[in-house]
Amino acid sequence: MTVKAVGLGIFLAFVFGSANAYLGMRAGQTVAATIPAAVIAMALFRIPAFRGNLLEQNITRTAASVGEALVAGAIFTIPAFMMVEINGQRLWSDLRSHYWEATLILLVGGLIGVFFIILLRRALCVDAPLPWPESVASYEIVKAGEATASKAPRYIFGAMAFGGLIQILKSDKGMQIFREYSEGFLAFPKSVIKHFNYEKQPIGDVTHFGGIPWSTPSLSPALIGIGYIIGPQLAAINVAGGVIAWWILIPLLLFFDPDLPRRLGTNDSGIAAYTVWYNIVRPIAVGTMLVGAANTMFTMRESLWSSLRGIFQASKSSSHGKVVDRTEQDIPAKWVVLSTAVLLVPITGIYYYFTHGLVTAIIAAAIMSVTGFLLSAIGGYLVGLVGSSNQPLSGLTLAALIIAALVMLTAGVTGLSGVAAVLGVAAVVCVACSVSGSLIQDLKAGHLLGGTPWKMEVVEIIAVILLAFFLMGPIIALHEANLSTGGIGGRALPAPQAGLMAQLAKGIVGGQMAWGLLAIGAAFGLALLMFGARSPMLVAVGMYLPFDTTSAIFIGGVMKWVADRMAAKLSADKRLGFEEKGTLLASGLIAGEAIVGILLAVVFLTGIPALATFSFYPAWGGWLSLLGFAGIGYVLIRIPNWR
Repeated sequence: MTVKAVGLGIFLAFVFGSANAYLGMRAGQTVAATIPAAVIAMALFRIPAFRGNLLEQNITRTAASVGEALVAGAIFTIPAFMMVEINGQRLWSDLRSHYWEATLILLVGGLIGVFFIILLRRALCVDAPLPWPESVASYEIVKAGEATASKAPRYIFGAMAFGGLIQILKSDKGMQIFREYSEGFLAFPKSVIKHFNYEKQPIGDVTHFGGIPWSTPSLSPALIGIGYIIGPQLAAINVAGGVIAWWILIPLLLFFDPDLPRRLGTNDSGIAAYTVWYNIVRPIAVGTMLVGAANTMFTMRESLWSSLRGIFQASKSSSHGKVVDRTEQDIPAKWVVLSTAVLLVPITGIYYYFTHGLVTAIIAAAIMSVTGFLLSAIGGYLVGLVGSSNQPLSGLTLAALIIAALVMLTAGVTGLSGVAAVLGVAAVVCVACSVSGSLIQDLKAGHLLGGTPWKMEVVEIIAVILLAFFLMGPIIALHEANLSTGGIGGRALPAPQAGLMAQLAKGIVGGQMAWGLLAIGAAFGLALLMFGARSPMLVAVGMYLPFDTTSAIFIGGVMKWVADRMAAKLSADKRLGFEEKGTLLASGLIAGEAIVGILLAVVFLTGIPALATFSFYPAWGGWLSLLGFAGIGYVLIRIPNWR
């Protein structure tokens, strides 16, 4: 636990945390920081003036992973406080004036997640017979990848620079040369439908209009990088949701309601299409998400039950032995329990601030404690089974939200205060589950490498404290710099998971829910399951996002498919190297766009105008953007084949 190991880890946590804040709100997905952080640490610790060993790399990776984990909990829940509106009243009108409430949620949620999982470390990491796929992968990368680590920086940092350059050249806050996407509305020809009754007697004619709102893929290195990482199959499933929303549901709704634009007071068919998507299609997508989350939890029912049974059995068996070896030394349990008890005071204070009722606040804190510990334990066990990337964080958070909502209704707490309490419980539990899942995975990797648990736990605590005060900064900057498109929840930053939490809390506790649309979405989700759709949740997320976003992710998937075809011609060793380089390059593109995007947002908020404007942009920006796509394709397809 050296200064350079901790310092580098926290710096990487800031970088990847900021990148995932941008990415999660833009595309509804985050990318793992563990492997890029491990590769960067391996590379930098080989420099003579900065030389470090395997255990220092382990500390760096542990600290770096906090950024990804903490920001996932933040973007899944914190924006929901701003998205909720009941009878014209918003819970939060902005984020800047609620910085301290949000930071306190991240701080106590992150710390209590660390403390929960410390109590379960030996039970999960040592005694429970779990495969730990991503921990083993990290261990193997650290052990076997040192020989090639010296070449890693030029790939990941070079891709970061290229992704940042594309962001500058496409942003209206930079030097806009490339148009990010083009869109329009393809009108259907006028159609007259002659309606009749059961006896085929004419009852009236209706003239129908409508059309298809279209959009090109977004020139986004980050979105394309996501598509490359998740692969062609998942990228295709995601864009299928976009096709269903934008090419089927919206045209159908506009066709069957030709008078909608007039009633809305607009002649712009594009605006009519947007409001249909935002207010009708997205609630349908929420219903489908619920079915997807429930199906995930149901298919894991045996694992969930085994997790609880296995944890308590392992805890019971481990309590008979005295741990003395360095590699088995945790932070003492008495300090963990005392710290957890102390954290319940600010947690209760948060809920009192939301509800203005002491009894209700105590009930909410009790719900959070019980559900948080159980769900953190279940989530940690599932990480041991399938890895943190596949941990059903949305499902675990929804379980906590629904439990809290039902208890609040029973206690008679409704309206904005009840919604705030429910979201408060869900936010703390979400952050705790995310951080605990990340930490237990790192602790297992450290166990394999011979690391000292208490040092990793201390580093995690330090990183959580520092990041909790930092992460709201880029989130606020992104929101305020994109107010022209609606901020968080708008076109540029749809934040689908937070929207889901807001819809449910508002619907259950606030009494305002388009239940019919939710039921339609649930029925659609059931239909997807019945004909064997591979990922109803991913389809629903595709419906929830703008089409330029999902199609850009699909472009990345297509690039990965082309790259895989090229790699298939190589030997096994070269193919492995090709894939590792591709992953590093994609991660660099994601981080580059995200970081420069945040920096441009900060510059914009200081009042500095765009870096430059060009007269040829309106006419040629769309065509010039093809050069940007070609450049990204070259980076992801050709460069991995370099020797």
